[in-house]
Amino acid sequence: MSATPLRVGLIGYGLAGSVFHAPLIATTEGLALDTVVTSNPERQKQARAEHPDVTVTATPDELLARAADLDLVVIASPNKTHVPLATAALKAGLPVVVDKPIAGTAAEARELAALAEERGLLLSVFQNRRWDNDFLTLRKLLAEGELGDVWRFESRFERWRPELKGGWRESGDPAEIGGLLYDLGSHVVDQALVLFGPVTQVYAEAVVRRAGAETDDDTFIALTHASGVRSHLYASATTAQLGPRFRVLGSKAGYVKYGLDPQESALREGQRPDTAAGWGTEPESLWGRVGSGESPLTGGGRVEPTLPGDYPAYYAAVAQALLDGGPNPVTALEAAAALDVLEAAGRSARDGVAVTL
Repeated sequence: MSATPLRVGLIGYGLAGSVFHAPLIATTEGLALDTVVTSNPERQKQARAEHPDVTVTATPDELLARAADLDLVVIASPNKTHVPLATAALKAGLPVVVDKPIAGTAAEARELAALAEERGLLLSVFQNRRWDNDFLTLRKLLAEGELGDVWRFESRFERWRPELKGGWRESGDPAEIGGLLYDLGSHVVDQALVLFGPVTQVYAEAVVRRAGAETDDDTFIALTHASGVRSHLYASATTAQLGPRFRVLGSKAGYVKYGLDPQESALREGQRPDTAAGWGTEPESLWGRVGSGESPLTGGGRVEPTLPGDYPAYYAAVAQALLDGGPNPVTALEAAAALDVLEAAGRSARDGVAVTL
């Protein structure tokens, strides 16, 4: 890699920007966090305290006016701003990373992909859950044939949040692209597509459970993959008893894993990948089990060590793509394929029918 790091502008310093993107950018070899854009005075103060060397500006226009001084723009602002900001950055000649979901529709994602290709610029999507510890472990098991032919993939991203938090993510305005279908659903659908390939049919239920809620907070998606695998995906803020993160059932064995990857909580607590010992590792008590014929909760099967999670690998791949011509870690067309599924899920939930893709 070049001795001079790429200068990165980060738009948005809420949860995504401050907890995920800024720490990962700042600790990635070949990248340097140069500018943070936020109009919120408290977040401006936070950005300066956490990254003393950065320039803080109030608007994306101020950042794009300095396009010649930057090498990459990262968009971590609310969902409804992703498409216009990515379009503006690409037209300004800058490579772009967009937090998920890249857009509200697959058509918009493909239009962005075409613009990036036309301009010869990188356009990548931050699907960090591809580097979760349990997902990496499952990919290893599948590659080694430990489960045989997979018949059913169950994936749960469940929380217990009976009280509303407020904000655009819980807004019922379709323009906000809120709700769990597009929030957590973007993660579980992307993982299913990476593991088991294209989808031929989608059935979904998107329910509003909490009093005063305006958009879905308890969502289920059933996918039929062209490969024959069936994926059952759950995303919920109203689950009083949490199920396994993964239950994967195959012709030889199954894999069951409880608990979320520890990287998000570590980042929230201020830990950093370049200084925290054992980054991405979890205690043995949370390791999953592989076996057949008995519940893992009663000792069935063998313990499967969980591989360390590795969110830093995403930005390392982005740096390599820009500096050395390496592959884009997550393309906009991959994100568009996930949006095809999410749009079909929305139609299915609304009309009560299975949707064929």
